[in-house]
Amino acid sequence: MQTNLVQHFAVTPEGQEAEAILRSCVHCGFCTATCPTYQELGDERDGPRGRIYLMKQFLEGGETTEKTREHLDRCLSCRSCETTCPSGVQYGRLLDISRGLMEEHLERPRNERWVRWALLRVLPNRRLFGALLKLGQLTRPLLPEPLRSKVPPKRTASPWPAGSHSRVALALAGCVQPSASPGTNAAAARVLDRLGITLVEAPQAGCCGAVRYHLSEHEAGLDDMRRNIDAWWPAIEGGAEAIVMTASGCGAMVQDYGHLLKDDPRYADKARRVSELSIDLAAYLLKQDLSALNLSAGTEDKGKVAVHCPCTLQHAMKQGGTVEQLLQKAGLELAATRDGHLCCGSAGTYSVLQPELSQKLLANKLEALSGDNPERIVTSNIGCQLHLETRSGVPVQHWIELLDPA
Repeated sequence: MQTNLVQHFAVTPEGQEAEAILRSCVHCGFCTATCPTYQELGDERDGPRGRIYLMKQFLEGGETTEKTREHLDRCLSCRSCETTCPSGVQYGRLLDISRGLMEEHLERPRNERWVRWALLRVLPNRRLFGALLKLGQLTRPLLPEPLRSKVPPKRTASPWPAGSHSRVALALAGCVQPSASPGTNAAAARVLDRLGITLVEAPQAGCCGAVRYHLSEHEAGLDDMRRNIDAWWPAIEGGAEAIVMTASGCGAMVQDYGHLLKDDPRYADKARRVSELSIDLAAYLLKQDLSALNLSAGTEDKGKVAVHCPCTLQHAMKQGGTVEQLLQKAGLELAATRDGHLCCGSAGTYSVLQPELSQKLLANKLEALSGDNPERIVTSNIGCQLHLETRSGVPVQHWIELLDPA
């Protein structure tokens, strides 16, 4: 499509990137068929093609109103449209750029600013989030239902293996997972230990940067990325062979470090190397000789399993189907599901900022996962796990726990 960006956007690297993405769009409309919000609302402005026109209008200096931003806010950033697009339009990147610039030029109402400020200060702060979660779990019976359903049950941390191997891989603890699901990385460490691989968390690493970056605090998000690179770099120089991601939301962001920091003279090369080393846990395991795991032992009592593939895993990391392949190798019976390409409505902070639409998408997803009467649902992302379990009638957990005999 033809573009004519206003000068103060056209001269910036982000503006030039946005213009190149806009020009790659041929407005064919294939993307609308796989957009969850368009399917739910039926409004062109709530689909990728319509939002692209809204972003183009903003970048070209056209009138931009609260209604414009409302349609952009409703986007899940699920990137299903990217998987569908025959022209390879990098819609997610265009959305991040446009949202960030719009945040600078159009002030939000005070109540929206307050909610976003709270999310930005609490979620990326592992200790603060953990303390508030413990408080919520202690007072859960006293909380009103909408809030009570969002507080996950207390889960006990499990021990990491004590062994040490010549092969070393890094893991990211992240910000929410250590307190909301402390057994996930420990289970991954035990499984990898049986394969002769030591999994290591760098204590100084924290939030992957997704929360701040996707809520338009771009520089703060980039600082999160730089901190993680610094935390991992000694181990990378020491021979760590991979950064194994147990949360696909974080994995999608870490795989973008190289692009997002490409113009940083101090971090560009390191960021590119970090992105190259980043790999989803299931994809990493499929590269290994799994005979030592004796995968089929102990899986008979797991029952039928429904696999939820997060948007970040299938549309951003392009690793859809890896979990199913691994669980089938383990002899687990997989439940039939449908509409796997559609988002569950979690989408980072979306369930807080767009609760009504998020709940509709959640109901649709649980119906799609439950048609074959599974005994449990498994997923690859902590955000999806917490969101699904708020209304699921069966247990929801990270799939790695099914392969962990502990």
